[in-house]
Amino acid sequence: MPLLTFHLVEGRTDTELKTLLDAAHRAMLAAFKVPERDRYQIVHEHKPSRFIVEDTGLDIPRTEKVVVVQVTTRPRGRAAKELFYRLLVEELERSCGIAPSDVMVSMVENSDEDWSFGLGRAQFLTGELGGNGGD
Repeated sequence: MPLLTFHLVEGRTDTELKTLLDAAHRAMLAAFKVPERDRYQIVHEHKPSRFIVEDTGLDIPRTEKVVVVQVTTRPRGRAAKELFYRLLVEELERSCGIAPSDVMVSMVENSDEDWSFGLGRAQFLTGELGGNGGD
């Protein structure tokens, strides 16, 4: 954990998607200081007519490369979140050619009892994952 869900316009190749996911993982590792194998990523691809991402009146230009990332996570401090936003756009621009203006992020926080990694157990609560769950 965290769980990163990516929404984007369909049409990227498998190689492009892997590059995007790897770049996002690097940003997440650096910002949130989680173990390398804390990697949970899901991609949802949408037809262009079913994916509208405007700019909330901020005059932010969007292209067909727009990516919306929803991060579901245990609570994070403001500094870690802001570092993630910055590192994510840097990694995506450098690795994928995605402009920072094409990256939108939403954080959704929850708590230890909201996670089960399998086997019908809440591993943060049972002690199978340490007090900070690798976060």
